Amino acid sequence: MVAQPDRADDRDDRTLIERWLGGDERAATAIVERHATAIARFVSTLGERETDEVVQDTFVRAFSSFDSFRGESSLRTWLFTIARRLVLDRRRAQRRRPATKPIEDVELASGFTALDSIVAAEAEGQVREAVERLSPTQREVFTLRVGEGLSYKEIAEVVGTTEGAARVHYHNALRTIKDALYV
Repeated sequence: MVAQPDRADDRDDRTLIERWLGGDERAATAIVERHATAIARFVSTLGERETDEVVQDTFVRAFSSFDSFRGESSLRTWLFTIARRLVLDRRRAQRRRPATKPIEDVELASGFTALDSIVAAEAEGQVREAVERLSPTQREVFTLRVGEGLSYKEIAEVVGTTEGAARVHYHNALRTIKDALYV
């Protein structure tokens, strides 16, 4: 079951924004603590390796624009939209200039026993490969739905599509992943 955002969280976010706009610096810390991890996960699923930089830029842009945040979507959805746009902007900029440093592999750590670690790594690798085979839009929709628990309406806002298209992308992604895992 996918966790749905809590409306109390939306109210808490709005209260924190009001406190920030009123000059309360601690409200900024609370906003970052509530949303930074989810944004970092989302950004990494988009293939961005410098997640910390994008997360930081997301909050810089958000804090400078809070006075224009209308609250038509949740704060988290708005932050995901900002992060997505930043990633797209970075990709456009990278296409215009050659890569200056090699990309290094990231080693993942696990707290399981050796055998559990091997099995978990194999299963994770299969799922990761299946997710990488998805189209970029399917990957985004799948990650926002499964990883972040967003509704189809919120996903549509982040990705810039309709709610129906978000559902179709999600179900096509699921079918592709299942086919890849059960062959």
